[in-house]
Amino acid sequence: MGEVLTPLFIAQTMFARDRASQLLGMQIVNCEAGTATVTMSVSDNMVNGLNVCHGGVIFTLADSAFAFACNNTNFNTVAAGCTIDFLAPGKLGDSLTARAAERTQRGRSGIYDVDVTNQLGELIATFRGKSARVGGQVIESV
Repeated sequence: MGEVLTPLFIAQTMFARDRASQLLGMQIVNCEAGTATVTMSVSDNMVNGLNVCHGGVIFTLADSAFAFACNNTNFNTVAAGCTIDFLAPGKLGDSLTARAAERTQRGRSGIYDVDVTNQLGELIATFRGKSARVGGQVIESV
């Protein structure tokens, strides 16, 4: 393979396989061990009947940042549970940023917090994800 398995390279490899995140126009802007920052612009097909960003779209952004953060050390990891608190609406045209950070990792279990903010730095949502390592690697060693 010849590539150095940095957290960013691992996350980018996952992203290349992640059609859902790609479909929503997400971009990974930063990634270090146990952290990830992902952005997305709110387009007209993401707003709900109240003309604000659908909560499921905001959850998906946070969940994607969580996934890139907990897999970027090259251990296959899935969500064991997640919660989200919506604090303000995302609006059409907003640029949302999800910043995920590992709080703890013990054995196969981890806890990650994700803050979702808009382009003004206003907190839109907070997300907590519980992770479970399931065996194997994101990028298999050669």
